[in-house]
Amino acid sequence: MLILYRIYQILVFCPLIVVSTIITALATVIGSALGGGRWWGFYPEVLWSRIFCWLAFVKVDVKGRENIDPKTSYVFVANHQGAYDIFSLFGYLGHNFRWMMKQSLRKIPFVGWACKAAGQIFVDNSSVSATRHTMQAAERQLRGGMSLTVFPEGARSWDGNMRRFKKGAYMLAVEFNLPVVPVTIDGAFDVLPRFEFLPRPGHIHITIHKPILPPAEGHDLANIMDESRRAIASVLPVRPTTARSENKN
Repeated sequence: MLILYRIYQILVFCPLIVVSTIITALATVIGSALGGGRWWGFYPEVLWSRIFCWLAFVKVDVKGRENIDPKTSYVFVANHQGAYDIFSLFGYLGHNFRWMMKQSLRKIPFVGWACKAAGQIFVDNSSVSATRHTMQAAERQLRGGMSLTVFPEGARSWDGNMRRFKKGAYMLAVEFNLPVVPVTIDGAFDVLPRFEFLPRPGHIHITIHKPILPPAEGHDLANIMDESRRAIASVLPVRPTTARSENKN
């Protein structure tokens, strides 16, 4: 069966994914250029992400949507098991958001162009002025119910377990006094782990936890990092830890 599935991926999955990616990118660039960046920077990507899941026979279910308000801006922080984290969140979270992503993603043909046109936030910490520019870009986006989604681990897991969290996303939450929403992704590692190129059929579970609201005096960075990590881990099975993962953490 695996051989037949791989043949299907090569003959059907990969060509359709390439075509849908090009169409989505062009729609995003053109729609955003015409002044509809908020709509074209999100909804075509929702369909594109679902196509990735449908074609790979990946089922996604979401719990906890009642914890978030579509008219409120949040900073979503999620664990990062694999590439299908992106498709499952984009396709099924149900809340308009922009990503905080690496500068290197700008260089990907079509995808990088679409991300730039849609107003995704590229992180640049090369200098104080570059960091300030990143913060200003985030401030422009985080208005009118627009939210931000970040993988605070910074990179995909080696073994499905969480890596150490970085401060960047939380600094934005502190700066703009926004609620932080922990999101647990479970199953994406089994669908497409790091350094594999073709997905496997699977089931991804997304849990949206209750927002961590800023107190009157504002967020405390260490506290929200710890509280959000504990919330994410609370419904995440512990996997065997690899030596490579231990060295990287």
